[in-house]
Amino acid sequence: MAFIKPIVSEKDFPTANKFVYLNAANVALMYSGSEQGIVEWVEDVAQNGSNNFDENAEENIFKDLHQAAGRLINAPADDIAAGSSATELLCSLAWAVSPGKDQNVISTEIVFPSTVYPWQRVANSTGCEIRLAKEKNNFISTDDIISLIDQHTAVICISHVEYGNGQTFDLQLLAEAAHEYNILLVVDATQSAGAIPIDVKKCPVDALISGGYKWLCGPFGAAFMYVVPHLYEKLEPGLVGFRSHKNMWDLDAGRVDYPQTAKKFEFSTMAYDSAVGLTRAIDFLNMTGVDHIFRYNRLLADTLNAGLRSRNAVITSPSDDKDRSSIVTAYFENIDSKEIIKKLKSAQVYVSGRAGAIRFSPHLYNTGEDIDNTLVEIDNIIANI
Repeated sequence: MAFIKPIVSEKDFPTANKFVYLNAANVALMYSGSEQGIVEWVEDVAQNGSNNFDENAEENIFKDLHQAAGRLINAPADDIAAGSSATELLCSLAWAVSPGKDQNVISTEIVFPSTVYPWQRVANSTGCEIRLAKEKNNFISTDDIISLIDQHTAVICISHVEYGNGQTFDLQLLAEAAHEYNILLVVDATQSAGAIPIDVKKCPVDALISGGYKWLCGPFGAAFMYVVPHLYEKLEPGLVGFRSHKNMWDLDAGRVDYPQTAKKFEFSTMAYDSAVGLTRAIDFLNMTGVDHIFRYNRLLADTLNAGLRSRNAVITSPSDDKDRSSIVTAYFENIDSKEIIKKLKSAQVYVSGRAGAIRFSPHLYNTGEDIDNTLVEIDNIIANI
């Protein structure tokens, strides 16, 4: 049995010991303090309307999220914008940048579609070109991304961690290559924020976006975006609303004067309770320490990898330390992965299927016992097929 000392308590994730949940890359279990914050906020508004959630409270509702997200990635709070989803924030940014017909945007062909679709929509209007680096054996070479750069490249937009196989890109290397040609590097960190340390001061990405319901252990309906000051100072957001004005309660339809911070990308009302919940979740991760979480998750993934290999599984996620995350993907020859996933679910072991493989994504609430139980269930399944 793999003994791995847990790093969170049962009260933080009360259901984590009721089943084996290795599915953070899909939807993570939510931090209990996040759930509590959401419930308290909803109950207050339901029972008191705007008596407590008044104009001042609404104007400052994202302040704590700015600070928490800023601390998570080592950025000033002024450089953080809140939104309802990573896609919404990326859409607004893509329209703000609006690469023209003589320009191109680079990504990968195995990236989650929402990382590319906003740029594709802009391309349909402006005529810019979308260039996707090709996969080779379920792997994208960073050199192949860089090789697509030319004098007409405006943006490189990639996922820090590929959702399908857990490949992690070297953001420092991509930032150096992008900035050598005065290209923007935009990063979707939805599969890394909260699980992999990110420092935007050491690694100068131009924008970084993350949804809240995966590795951040927060709710659906909230996300954050970091934008470097020299970029947000010159951009006009693609989506605007009453919050877009620097004094949001100065309700004059005849003009819009944007804040000179990343707040200019916050445009309207949203499920504010989700922002409260995400703030609490990020605060918890900051307190726990993302460096600590990263090492712990890697230990779980190492244990799982070793167990799968000993059972002759074909590992399709990267094995090199610099390229891998805590996402593990694997399949068994001559056995349908969908059948294994279905039977694991019946045994209350929850994983996902991606590209014909089983995707395991352990996180801070998992234990060594979870890994052992998963491997035992796989043994039982294979023995009975």
